Amino acid sequence: MTSSLASLRPATSADITALVDLGRRAFVAKFGHLYSSENLATFLDETHCEPALRAQLADPDMQIAVIEEDGRLTSFCKIVRNSSLPRHTTAERPMELKQLYTDPDLIGRGHGARLMDWAIAQAQAWGADEMQLSVYAHNPDAQRFYRRYGLEKVADIEFWVGDHCDPEFMFAGSL
Repeated sequence: MTSSLASLRPATSADITALVDLGRRAFVAKFGHLYSSENLATFLDETHCEPALRAQLADPDMQIAVIEEDGRLTSFCKIVRNSSLPRHTTAERPMELKQLYTDPDLIGRGHGARLMDWAIAQAQAWGADEMQLSVYAHNPDAQRFYRRYGLEKVADIEFWVGDHCDPEFMFAGSL
């Protein structure tokens, strides 16, 4: 159940510290056990860091939405206008959902659904014909969630964290 005090809004530079913290905590909670401490630290320092967030917020082809509940950032979603994933479909204007993270202690409040609805609406406004994303092959909960939105596995792909290769599925669905 979503609190009446939960608001969805565009991310701003004032959110950078909270986004870095939430991105790190959510990634480590779900996937941290998969990697050596060196690979994990390098990945977090490159991906979930202030310079990366500043660049993303400045990128006109990326949109970041956040959900704030009771004055605290609890969830976020990043999308990009042009998918960077390998071509495995006939889509002409595929967009990519890059990250959809919720505070590990607050999963189940409907924030993921609100962010997916936002992502789909934004993709349609962009004129995208397909949503694409990468999901860990051994994350059935996330796969089930994305299937509820009409996305299905279209390819096996890889996700590298340092010298560790994760098996990933590329999911895609028409918009």
